[in-house]
Amino acid sequence: MARIAGVDLPRNKRIEIALTYIYGIGVTRSNEILLKCDIDKNKRSVNLDDAEIIKLREILEKEYDVEGDLRRFESINIKRLSDTGCIRGRRHRQGLPLRGQRTRTNARTRKGGKKTVAGKKKAPKK
Repeated sequence: MARIAGVDLPRNKRIEIALTYIYGIGVTRSNEILLKCDIDKNKRSVNLDDAEIIKLREILEKEYDVEGDLRRFESINIKRLSDTGCIRGRRHRQGLPLRGQRTRTNARTRKGGKKTVAGKKKAPKK
């Protein structure tokens, strides 16, 4: 099992997809990295040589921010927005969408599950 940037890559997946398990790498960046390393993107991660794994590690360390460094960088940016008191920082603090989306009906992932009021009774008719 290949371990790159502190992440165990899945064994039976193509290396193009296996690299996307690393935080900060999507399919496009994965293809870009594989081109630099001269590794076939259809090769399975189990079949990688030690030399290819070392090559991948070196390129990731030198040229890209991934995993812990990237997470730290993003949290610093969010903290800066929050400290300055700008609208995006306030929306982060409140757990609401940042970029102008509607919140009346949607935004369930940011706001959390639907909360219903239990035990509310209608007034009896006379």
